[in-house]
Parts: sequence; C-alpha cells; structure tokens
Amino acid sequence: MTSTIETRPSLVQRLRGLSAEAVGFAVIGGVGFFVNLIVFNVCLRADGLINSAAGVISGAVAIGTNYLGYRFWLYKDRDAASRKREITLFLLFSGIGLLIENGILAFSVHVLGYHSHFSQTIAKNVVGLVAGTAFRFVSYRTWVFKAMPELEDPEVVQEAELLLAAEERPALAT
Repeated sequence: MTSTIETRPSLVQRLRGLSAEAVGFAVIGGVGFFVNLIVFNVCLRADGLINSAAGVISGAVAIGTNYLGYRFWLYKDRDAASRKREITLFLLFSGIGLLIENGILAFSVHVLGYHSHFSQTIAKNVVGLVAGTAFRFVSYRTWVFKAMPELEDPEVVQEAELLLAAEERPALAT
C-alpha cells in the first residue's frame, strides 16, 4: 500500500505568499501610479491635447515602466520561456486595464459632467486606477507571469526523468 505525502503548501503559507506578491505588486504599481500621474498632468497642460489622449499617453508610459518592474523584480523567478507570449498577454491585459481607467474618466466627463482638472484626476487616477489595478493583478498573476510548476514530489520527479530518458534513447532498428 502506498501512502501519499501532501506537498501542497498550507492555506496560511499560500496567503503569506499572496500577500508578499500583493505588496510587491503595490510597490511597482505605486511607481507606475506616479509615472502615470506626472505624465497625465504634463499632457493635460499641453495645448490642444484632450483629456482622453492624456490618459492614454500617461497609461502607456506607466505600462512600460511597470512591465520592467514585474518582469525583472517581482516575477523574476517565474517562467519566461516564451517572452513573446508574455509581452503579448501583458500588453493585452494592460490595454484592457487602460480602457477601464479611461472609460471611467470618459464617463465622469461626458456623462456626469465633471470638467475640472481635479475631478478628472480623481476619476482617472483614483477610481479608474483602482478598478484597472484589480483587473491587472488577477490577470498578470493568472495568465501573464505564470508560476513554474513545483516538482517537489520525488515520484513526479522520477517519472519525469524516466520520460525524458526514454525520449533521448534512440529507437532500436528492427
């Protein structure tokens, strides 16, 4: 009779890991927030630039800044085997988050009639950013920066090694 040893981390261990990840995400997001806020305000002061364009420009600059932080600091130990796939998904989910942010800005300006600089900044950089950030956190950790599979179970490791060895052996000629 074979007994199995549970190698899966406990709920407390998983919550600690998730909270550490959330803190790292918040640090990088904070840097991105300030980049976004500064670029947004610089763009709003430019002659002829509308608020939606300022939001898209500032969001794009912040997205680039954040990618560097996520890839090379927070998720540096995650699978980076397919960088093209990772960047494509990162840009896709970041773009959706950007649409969420700027959709809230557009709604506040065009539907609610908030036209002051202060109200636009609150709509985009507080309400919109919180909603977009929640979406990005779930998307990035679930689909973009996927965790490498854990190979702690000795039986799984042994089976994987046997499969690799079988693939490397040349087929016998008949």
